[in-house]
This record gives sequence, C-alpha cells and structure tokens, in this order.
Amino acid sequence: MSRALVLNADDFGYEPRVTAGIERSVREGVVSSTTMMVNTPFSEEAAARASGLSVGLHLELARFESVSQPGRRFVEAEAGALAASFVEAEALAQVERFTALLGRPPTHVDVHKHLHRHPSVLEGLVRAARARSLAVRSIDDAMRSRLRAEGVRTNDVFLGDAGGDAYWTLARFLAHLDALPADGLVELMCHPGYAPVAVASGYGAQREVELATFCAPEARAALRERGLTLVSWAEALAHHRH
Repeated sequence: MSRALVLNADDFGYEPRVTAGIERSVREGVVSSTTMMVNTPFSEEAAARASGLSVGLHLELARFESVSQPGRRFVEAEAGALAASFVEAEALAQVERFTALLGRPPTHVDVHKHLHRHPSVLEGLVRAARARSLAVRSIDDAMRSRLRAEGVRTNDVFLGDAGGDAYWTLARFLAHLDALPADGLVELMCHPGYAPVAVASGYGAQREVELATFCAPEARAALRERGLTLVSWAEALAHHRH
C-alpha cells in the first residue's frame, strides 16, 4: 500500500478570522484540505472563500444551531445524549446545506470536538455516511474498525490535538514528518487561523502559532527535503481504497 499524507485544517466557517487564516494556510502554506462548519453565522461568508479549496464537512453538534431543527441550540456537554436518529437526520441536513452553499458535496466528514466518540453520535453518523457514500475521519483503532465494519471509508492513521498549548509548532511538525508510517492514508489534523474575536474560543492564540508553522518556508522545505507530497482528502480517497 502506498502512503497518502493529508494535512487537514478543521473549523472553516467557525469565525471570520479563523476562516481567513485557514484560507491563507491552504493558498500560501502547506495545508492541503479543510473541513467546514455549515451551521454558524459565518458559514455563507466561508463558502464564498472556498473556491479552489478541497473542503469536507466539519459536522457541528457542540454549539450554534441545528440545521434539521432550527431553533434548537447545541450544547457540547449534552452531545452524548443525542439520539442516533437525530444525529443521522442532522448530519444529512448539514451535508445538504454544505452542498447548497458550495455547489458540490463534501469530500468527507469529520466531527467538531470529536463528538463521534459517543456511541449514539457515531451510530447516527455511520448511517448518514453510508447513505451519502462519504468517508469519515477516525481518531483511534476502535472507531476505525467500527467504520470499516459498516463499509465506511476512513483514514489509517490520525495525528493531531488541540489543547492548552499550540499543537503544531514547527518543531513538532518536523518531528512528526520524521516518524510517519510507511503507508496508508495518514491524516494530520490542524487548527491554523487568526485568533477569533466574534466567538469565544479556548484555542485562539494557538491558532496563530499553527498558522505561522504551516506558512513558514521551513515547513515547505522540510516536505521537499523528505520527498513528501501533501494531498487533499479527495485526492487521498481517489487513490486509497478502504
């Protein structure tokens, strides 16, 4: 099996400054793919900036408003209690809104805050993904096995985090490049952007560190020196069958 290396920026559409930073990280930096929220006040503006970008759906069940049930606001702490049937309907509704906004379907789906760690959320997402033949990001071996058992395509390896400190410093990026597996679809999740001002976020200044990392000449040079080529999720799925 050959290797496909994807560097995906989450949170396109979350907030205008975040969206602007992600766009820059793709157009000027080494980020190869992004995933978009479609239920925020800023989704339409983000869609207008998405021309030429490879974009998947960043399924949002943690905040903002439901697409399938307008007026219902999400609360992250309640995600584990969401019924699989609701998650399925909401995921399908967000896929439809994505397609309406961008004029094309999403390349794949991942989930804000990794809420598909909850069994009912994963079950609902699996149903929706199968209905639309969409690949889904897996974050661990157990989730990967479940998705594949259901016939849903997914990545082989997942790397990335978003905690109190910026995850993708330049030093960490270079270290990961030197320790990549030899084959499979490898996704590096990232959160570049400018610190948001329109919404509260626990990952603000950290986004600017990641933006600097992926726009640094050293990042591009490191990929070139190692003979590595970053591809979008769409390109990875076109060449890797799971």
